[in-house]
Amino acid sequence: MSKIEILRDVLNLEAKSIELAAKRLNEEMILKMERIFEDLIQSGGDIVFCGVGKSGLIGAKLASTFTSLGLRSFLLHPTEALHGDLGRVRENDVVIFLSKSGTTEEILKLLPFLKSKKSNTVGFLGAINSPIGKECEVVFDCSVEKEACINNQAPTTSSTVALAMGDALAVFFEHMVNLSKEGFAQNHPGGFLGKSLRMKVKDLMWKSSDCAIVDTSATLKDVILEMTNKPLGACAVIDKGSFVGLIVEGDIRRCLSTGNGELSVSVNDFLNKTPTSVEEGTLAFDALKLMEERTSPIAVVPVLSDKKFFGLIRLHDLLKAGLSPNS
Repeated sequence: MSKIEILRDVLNLEAKSIELAAKRLNEEMILKMERIFEDLIQSGGDIVFCGVGKSGLIGAKLASTFTSLGLRSFLLHPTEALHGDLGRVRENDVVIFLSKSGTTEEILKLLPFLKSKKSNTVGFLGAINSPIGKECEVVFDCSVEKEACINNQAPTTSSTVALAMGDALAVFFEHMVNLSKEGFAQNHPGGFLGKSLRMKVKDLMWKSSDCAIVDTSATLKDVILEMTNKPLGACAVIDKGSFVGLIVEGDIRRCLSTGNGELSVSVNDFLNKTPTSVEEGTLAFDALKLMEERTSPIAVVPVLSDKKFFGLIRLHDLLKAGLSPNS
């Protein structure tokens, strides 16, 4: 067997095992799971994953997934539970056991002392008619024909199926609560999704007090001096409190390159009266797309509302914040 065939065989075996697990699902267990989730939402309980070894590691990952969806969850090691951690489990919590054999000794020792109701117990088991399976309200058949390990020992295929089953339940929960991208982002403020759905222009903009500003009586020389003192790449032109237009470095170069490029020329002769603009409440990600997704990208735009100038937002600052139009 070639090296590449070894890898392909593992992936194909695990993929086939997941497909078989999907076919074993039935309407009755899904309805029970829906009832369990509904009760959990109403009671404010947690989801508790319980397993040892590789099953425990899969449980930890699934607990993290459910927590990210807004449903509190944690991993309970059965041995630690018998030595005090059982105090974390409440009657209205849902406990999901992970066990390939369905006879994990540590879990069996824990069962008589579990506070959670039997109607709230779920099994991800490789043997559904096992001692652990008989104690569960719902059992998801996570059995596999064989492990991908050459000795059929190391948890590979079985742990993958348990992981996929947990992910399937997590997505099922998402559908039940109709979780939006904005809701998901509330638990991911540091990631790209959180930034793209929560960060606004006002969080990254330069306020008007930090920006170059002149009035309509100013000249090209005045603009250059103001932009030198406040080098943000643009200068706002204000008349009696109202925004009149914007001057960027390109406007200055074009003005100087013409025959009228005297330092005494009025700003009214070369300002842009209709620049692209955004508001303070605009999502930073939308501002980035507005500035980048065009034939000629814009480096800086004014932040306006009803002709009132609030500041400037620069492409550089959006990219520095970790936003990307290609993500």
